[in-house]
Amino acid sequence: MSGSRLRTLQGHLCSPEGRAMEHTTSLLTTHVLDTASGLPAQGLCLQLSRLEDHGRLWTELRKSYTDTDGRCPGLLPPGQMKVGTYKLFFDTESYWRKRGQESFYPYVEVVFTIKDETHKFHVPLLLSPWSYTTYRGS
Repeated sequence: MSGSRLRTLQGHLCSPEGRAMEHTTSLLTTHVLDTASGLPAQGLCLQLSRLEDHGRLWTELRKSYTDTDGRCPGLLPPGQMKVGTYKLFFDTESYWRKRGQESFYPYVEVVFTIKDETHKFHVPLLLSPWSYTTYRGS
């Protein structure tokens, strides 16, 4: 793996000192369910980024952990939603490692486009050690 690619991946890894997201009203939310256990994926680190600089640079907007219900309700505070391309990075490797579980995917990235900043966007992730599914929720 090239040095620049390795730095990019390492830059995404979450550390235990990551701050929890405050519960604010947001038009962008996520919810992670651990389908292997049938429970919410509590404590999973995630990062929200937006594509900037004419589509050449990801800018990190938020870094947090899912709550006891597997949710991150306040991804973007009111007024920060803009039309554009966004990415949710989920650190699945650390999540499974904490549970003593081997997994196939070291991380999951969900890239999506917001065309109307007044709409609500919910991006759920259904996760197991060997698969994942995502969709636009309501």
